[in-house]
Amino acid sequence: MLKVALTGGIGSGKSLVGEYLEELGAIVFDADQLARDVVERGTTGFNLIVERFGDEILIEGQINRGKLGEIVFNDPSARKDLEGIIHPLVKEAGDAIIKAAPANAVVVNQIPLVYETNGANRFDFIVTVEAPESLRYERLRARGMKDFEIAKRISAQASRDERVSISNIVLENDGDKDALLRKVEALWESELSPRAAQSE
Repeated sequence: MLKVALTGGIGSGKSLVGEYLEELGAIVFDADQLARDVVERGTTGFNLIVERFGDEILIEGQINRGKLGEIVFNDPSARKDLEGIIHPLVKEAGDAIIKAAPANAVVVNQIPLVYETNGANRFDFIVTVEAPESLRYERLRARGMKDFEIAKRISAQASRDERVSISNIVLENDGDKDALLRKVEALWESELSPRAAQSE
């Protein structure tokens, strides 16, 4: 089995690369989606978050991610507390997916915070997706984000140089979708598929 981290800053195009890898045969899971799953109402994560941040983060009994995001992006210690709750639960959920995968699988964890969580040693191969900042702003504006929100999110993440420093390969997502697909196919053929075959 080849355990791959797929990382990159917000707006870089990680999700699209993840979709392409899944089409090529990888087992792909999204750490952000797991982070949502582990704090659904009725879970341990939900209870711990409400205990720490109070009922004001709830709307109709559900965690209001916007409200919670506002709190943690403006208070580093609150962010640390939230990460302390969520990260172990996400790791546990990810480990269960890996355990269930076939022995010769390429298992891709789409995870924005590899560098920030010192998680590089948990993976056999790290792929970073990068894009020019202007392009990232453009994509995130199209998702409805305001410039000040984008700037805050980008500054809360590792820098390009930091991400690149722990990567085995960097995919530059500075063209169209077809160009990105060709890069992903080349990565699959030259690196990921052969490495998984070797590990059988």
